[in-house]
Amino acid sequence: MLKKSSAGRIILISSITGPHTGFDESSLYGATKSAQTGFAHSASVELAQHKITINSILPGNIVTPGLIAMGGEYLDDMTKTVPLKRLGQPEDIGNAVLYLASDEASFVTGQDIVVDGGQIRPESL
Repeated sequence: MLKKSSAGRIILISSITGPHTGFDESSLYGATKSAQTGFAHSASVELAQHKITINSILPGNIVTPGLIAMGGEYLDDMTKTVPLKRLGQPEDIGNAVLYLASDEASFVTGQDIVVDGGQIRPESL
């Protein structure tokens, strides 16, 4: 179906964990997220001939029920690691998806867009 469209879009939601960061007891999670981005990189070359773009969004800590379930202390600790001093909201990811789905992103393919408030940039806490 995408091949018949004038401009198809595939947008994967991955994570900063794996492609950029890692933490204890998350090796399988990180490996699957790295696999997603690797798939997108190669698939972007394969799909370009059909005018289909494929990109990945790599969220940092986003306030979701799963993150909230980790407790207030965890949320506070994670907030301290983000240079913008806030955790992401689902809307932050949605806005990146809107961009990649738009005509403005028609020349963007095989890319990873990190949406993390700068979380991966500091060398230490």
